[in-house]
Formats: sequence, C-alpha cells, structure tokens
Amino acid sequence: MEPPHSVSFNPKGSMMSVMSNPTNIFWHESTVGKTERQNLINQQGCVVWITGLSGSGKSTLACSLNRELHSRGKLSYVLDGDNVRHGLNKNLGFSPEDRTENIRRVGEVAKLFADAGLICIASLISPYRKDRDACRAMLTDANFIEVFMNMSLEVCERRDPKGLYKLARAGKIKGFTGIDDPYEPPLNCEIMIEEKDGVCPTPCDMAGQVVSYLDENGFLHA
Repeated sequence: MEPPHSVSFNPKGSMMSVMSNPTNIFWHESTVGKTERQNLINQQGCVVWITGLSGSGKSTLACSLNRELHSRGKLSYVLDGDNVRHGLNKNLGFSPEDRTENIRRVGEVAKLFADAGLICIASLISPYRKDRDACRAMLTDANFIEVFMNMSLEVCERRDPKGLYKLARAGKIKGFTGIDDPYEPPLNCEIMIEEKDGVCPTPCDMAGQVVSYLDENGFLHA
C-alpha cells in the first residue's frame, strides 16, 4: 500500500508535502452548526475579498472596514496579503505558481472564518482572475463579496507607500504587478471603489460603501 502522501522539493529546495488521493481521511460533522454560530453572534459569515493594485488602498479599506464593523458590534477579521506571508505563506514567493498557492491558502482560511460566522476581510492584490474565481467557488456566490479597488496605475504609483514601484521601475523587483506582471480586473465584482473626478474616496467613505452592502444584503444580522 502506498503512503497517503509523498514528499517533494520545490525549485527553491524547500520541502513540501504533496497530497495524493486522500481516500483514507473522513469529514467529521460538528455538533454545532453554522446557523447556530451565526445566531450566537447575530451576523452572517461571509468573505469580503478586496483586490487591486499595490497602493490602491486595499489595506486602508480593510482596516477602516474592520474598525467600523467592530463599532457596530460585529465580529470580523482581516487577512492581509503581507501579514499572511509572515507565517502561513512564508515559504511562497511571487512566481505565478506561488501566487496561485498563496491565494488558495488564504481562500481556504477565509472560508473557515466565514463558516465560523465571522466577516472575513481578505486584502490581497490577487492579480489573477482565475485565482479569485477559485476562492469564490469555495463558497456560495452570495457569501463571497469581491471589492475591486479601481484606482489607476498612475495614482497607485504616485502614492507608492512601500517604495515598491520605484524599485520595480529601476529593475530591482521583477514580476511586479502593474509593471511587468499583469493585473486582471474583476468582470463582475459586487462592489467597485473608484476615483470620482480625480478624487479618491476617504477611508470612512470606502468602509461605508461596503458596510451599506453588507447591511442591505443581510450580513449584519442572523
């Protein structure tokens, strides 16, 4: 009988476990269901997936939204793209394959948070449409809320809060989204946040737009 998994090495030489046809594992149902958990905290679990270029305001929105929900007595948690690479995804780089695995892992964790009844705010560039759609497929469409930070490259590069565009333009960073790696905008996002007459909305206004959607669609009560 072959072992339930094999061990291989990625191109960087680090060891990773590869599952193969896990026929010897079983799903165990909890004695406390999602509805019971949601009733306990009086809200509906969901994933608010914030996508956009570096510097578009994803983390700003995530933090502002998290604070606004907290002020309303709602339980939420932020999965920030940089933060998860300090732990959960610290063994991943920025190749297309690693980006896909990065998003897959975050999607699986976000799904668990939503199942627990929380409003999970995932803030990642997540440049590839197929990867975001794969995360959406993990939940029902109604529980996956895609927020597109539709800010122009010019605005994002002008902000450049981490100095990454400057490094990318100087050739010191390769495969940087928006410069030498593509960003594929959503085709049917639930919420779009964009400039109006050249003016970007404030963090409060952006959070208010998302909270209004959550409220109108029943996520802020069980």
